[in-house]
Amino acid sequence: MSVIRPFRAIRPASDAAEHVACVPYDVIYDEEVREMIGRNDLSFLRVTRPEGEFPANAVPDSKTVFDRARQNLQAMLDSGVLFEDSEPAIYVYQLQDGDHTQTGVVACCSVDEYDRDLIKKHEKTRPDKVADRTGHMLAVGAQTGLIFLAFRNTDSIADLIEDAVSGEPIYSFNCPLGVAQRVWRIEYPEPWVEAFAELPALYVADGHHRVESAKLARDKMREANPDHTGDEEYNFVMAGMFPAEDLRIMPYNRAVKDLNGLDKETFIQRIRDNFIVVDSLEDNPSERGEVSMYLEGQWFRLRFNPAENKDLDAIESLDVSILQNYLLSPVLGIGDPRTDTRITFVGGARGTKELVRMVDEGEAKVAFSMFATTMDDLFAVADMGEIMPPKSTWFEPKLKDGLLVHKI
Repeated sequence: MSVIRPFRAIRPASDAAEHVACVPYDVIYDEEVREMIGRNDLSFLRVTRPEGEFPANAVPDSKTVFDRARQNLQAMLDSGVLFEDSEPAIYVYQLQDGDHTQTGVVACCSVDEYDRDLIKKHEKTRPDKVADRTGHMLAVGAQTGLIFLAFRNTDSIADLIEDAVSGEPIYSFNCPLGVAQRVWRIEYPEPWVEAFAELPALYVADGHHRVESAKLARDKMREANPDHTGDEEYNFVMAGMFPAEDLRIMPYNRAVKDLNGLDKETFIQRIRDNFIVVDSLEDNPSERGEVSMYLEGQWFRLRFNPAENKDLDAIESLDVSILQNYLLSPVLGIGDPRTDTRITFVGGARGTKELVRMVDEGEAKVAFSMFATTMDDLFAVADMGEIMPPKSTWFEPKLKDGLLVHKI
């Protein structure tokens, strides 16, 4: 079963919601944070990325940054920009981007279920990023962003969602990118709790570092609490849970700073050991098993040669695995893409124009445009208890930070 429970959300006043709502803390560059905060002093980035308030040449330590985050959250509460709901509730959250709509449920999930792999992960986490968000969570005393979970839908949950969205939302606005944001507050959560109890598992779609940080924060707060009961708010993590069929996955592209000491001709020859390489006018692969490569102002199509590489399992057959195992590692020397500073990951929302820019401006020597991983891929790997390669999935549209906050 999957345990969910309502919570007393800290959330924006209705007329402030569109100004408070911001992108997740980890999808924008430092200079973009500074720019967004500079033009909107209500942005919740002042809580999730407060380093953007310091001078550009400043290097504040983590305590200083976290103290500022706590102060900014309290200031938003004191001013009435944010308030805390008087009673626990569950929330329905809908995002509409053009002809794509996804509607999910926001509630708290059990960190104990994450420990028991009933909330299934598919990516490894970086200790430095987990430490950063754990420190932020403990300093602020709240989970400031949503874990993004997916589930296999049921008739019961589908009916509850359909009924909820027929009512009047507490928030309804378009974000700067044109994505419609709507939220409904559910005051009687019992049917929702019962419906989610029918689910055998939930799956982390995005937010592995946030949920791992929630676990570490739980551990630290539990150790410091001699009267721990297991019912404290820190034992639960706020999540947005969406039916898998509603979700849209975009590719997670790669760019590498150099050719590992190879010239162009030798590099391409080495690639031909495992790929068919042809010139191309296309910047996106048309099907699974293909990768588009941008090198010295030219696009190439790489087609993996399965005749030479048979019997790949569910993980090895992923395009991101094939690129890593048969090109990035043996040819470019990228052994661990989680820690190698020569590789950069570029989310699909930025498109291939960003790859071209990086190569043309000398930030990278070669870039790879990927075919998107599917939800079936994600479920298959997670159900095996295995881990996908880093940055295998990019979900779009992104859930906003600041609309709902869970005080721990």
